Order: sequence, then structure tokens, then C-alpha cells
Amino acid sequence: MDLEFEPGKNIAMKIPSHQYDDTVRFYRDVLRFKELTGSGAGDTPRFQFGDKVLWLDCMPGLSQSEIWLEVVTSDTSNASEYLKEKGCHRRDEIEPLPKELKAFWVSSPANIIHLVSSSDDT
Repeated sequence: MDLEFEPGKNIAMKIPSHQYDDTVRFYRDVLRFKELTGSGAGDTPRFQFGDKVLWLDCMPGLSQSEIWLEVVTSDTSNASEYLKEKGCHRRDEIEPLPKELKAFWVSSPANIIHLVSSSDDT
């Protein structure tokens, strides 16, 4: 199978609500990272993080922060089958995705969540 994966442009930090305001303030006011606006982000703060975009998501009920990464591929259907054959577990239950988005969630062996998305959507 001629399938390739590349790092995506998005990093999501899932932050417990009790640490959220201080974390946003850290990136906005202490480090003074460039805050991004627009592109349907809603109320979620996004910051330029080198050539990546850092999303800060408030997650009530979470006890500690998590990092989620994006991986892009040209063929999400074949990627899903390939990753299944390699023992990766789909995790689509963790967060709904827009129906029109060609993407799905998997976890690494270290339980880091990855959004596998189509390079056509980036």
C-alpha cells in the first residue's frame, strides 16, 4: 500500500477547567504568542506555534492536561484500514467531528490522541 503520513498543522491542548484561564493567560500575556482569529474557531483561543497552530480547549471534568496531534494523509479510508492492521485503535467516540470532514481519531500506544485527516482538507 502506497500510503504516507505527514505531521498536520494543528496541536490541541485539552485543559482542565480549573487551569484553563491561567493557561490561556500564559500563552497570551506571558509568552505573548500571536493569537489567531477567524476560520470558525468560535471561542477557542488559537495561537501561532512556529509553523503549527496551538488550540487551547477547555475540558470540564478533565483532571490533567493532554496534547492531541494532527496527522494528514492523502487517503483516509486506506489510512483507517492500514492503522487497524497495525493494531491502532480508532477513538471516534472521544470528540465528534463535522460530517463533511474526512477525518477520524486514533490513539498511539502511549495514548496520545491523533486526528488523522485528509490532506485535501488542510
